[in-house]
Amino acid sequence: MKPFQKVLIANRGEIAVRVIRACRDLGLRSVAIYSDVDRAALHVALADEAWPVGEAPARESYLSTERVLEAARRSGAQAIHPGYGFLSENAGFARACEDAGLVFIGPRSETIAALGEKTSARRLAVEAGVPVVPGTLTAVATPEDARREAEKIGLPVMLKAAAGGGGKGLRLVREAGELLAACERASSEALSAFGDGSVYVEKALERPRHVEMQVLADGQGNVVHLFERECSVQRRHQKVVEETPSPALTPELRRRMGALAVALARRAGYRNAGTFEFLVDAAGAPYFLEANTRLQVEHPITEMVVGVDLVQLQLRIAQGEPLPFVQDDLAQRGHAIECRVYAEDPFRGFLPSPGRITALRTPSGPGIRDDGGVYSGWEVPVHYDSLISKLIAHGADRTQALARLRRAVGEYVVLGIHTTLPFFARLLDNEEFVAGRYDTGLVGRMMAAPAPADAHLQELAAVVAAVRAHRDRRARLAPIPSGPATSAWRQAGLREGTGGLR
Repeated sequence: MKPFQKVLIANRGEIAVRVIRACRDLGLRSVAIYSDVDRAALHVALADEAWPVGEAPARESYLSTERVLEAARRSGAQAIHPGYGFLSENAGFARACEDAGLVFIGPRSETIAALGEKTSARRLAVEAGVPVVPGTLTAVATPEDARREAEKIGLPVMLKAAAGGGGKGLRLVREAGELLAACERASSEALSAFGDGSVYVEKALERPRHVEMQVLADGQGNVVHLFERECSVQRRHQKVVEETPSPALTPELRRRMGALAVALARRAGYRNAGTFEFLVDAAGAPYFLEANTRLQVEHPITEMVVGVDLVQLQLRIAQGEPLPFVQDDLAQRGHAIECRVYAEDPFRGFLPSPGRITALRTPSGPGIRDDGGVYSGWEVPVHYDSLISKLIAHGADRTQALARLRRAVGEYVVLGIHTTLPFFARLLDNEEFVAGRYDTGLVGRMMAAPAPADAHLQELAAVVAAVRAHRDRRARLAPIPSGPATSAWRQAGLREGTGGLR
């Protein structure tokens, strides 16, 4: 590894902001890239310099290897941090960085290729002695092959895209008559999303827990795990809330899953940060699901509980430094929970809610962290993932973390767009979640149940209270002249309706 002083962040939004801050803490210069609609974005304002990479559609900007590498060349960056999403798990992009003499802050391109293709990752897991969900270890050639494999495994089964994730190319099949059509739909969706229509067949576990293990590996052969993250609160196979420690893991199961993750990382020749995801069945048996060869969205809860800075560690490992600790040095302290705040309307099937943020008040106080990528006045674009921030609460135990998170969600105000904050307010009072006895079907069950009759009134009251608090604060700071200006906030509230707290 060669040392570097300037890092280009090949991403946008809150993760680009997070990496820029880590670079600044280490005395490294940061380079942002931006599309046409992101010219005034927060990550652009915070970086040491910023370079345009194209038009708004991601394929013409953030997903363009040529334009990203050209920005690196013109800026003089010596390393590239991909964040997550976009090109972060693209082996071809990692290889292009290597070929251009740039340090790719992540695993080697061949590791990404081996673990990024799910059937290849399953084969590696089997070789490492890691249990996998029963299913095929190679993609099925035809829908008829999928039917035969499903008969061997037994229904229900999952059809999964071999080349991607995030719920794309994924179908649950409970009846034999549904399988052929489901296979064609899964393959078509996978081809559109990932350029590869290959699918494989896997046994569908009933009401599993989704638990992942964070690993770190340096270039000197040292590999550790940083414990687990519980990721079972999902909608449409996308995580929305994560916590650590998992309420479902015993100390013995935690040790076993950590050892399995380390064994797989060693077998794959892993370097830098990565995550191995598992499904845990009702009997407490873990099965390897897939690998994420990048930083995870939910990394802050690990940072809060283990007391590390994962992004700084990524940068240090990429510089050639060894890990500063061994497994026995690491421990979990307290409990942390993260809510992914999306610009979506939870009362309309989580539809995206792009638009201008007319007011923003983020929570603070003991145990609260908000990793945001937006500001008041920012126009949330329609072109990208709708994640605008991650709200994290840390406490001495799960009870305190939950109490702090409830407080923070109540303090969080976003006007002008809809957000998932009202959903979190409801989730944090859900009996299953509060008891820690939940699974991947929790959100579906919640959304199928009718919302409390007074939910919208409560949300409107929260908006009115936020507007009034802001007005009162201004009144204390300076005299407010009479005339139209005095009613600007009131007019905005009436015009915008319930905004982000609907």
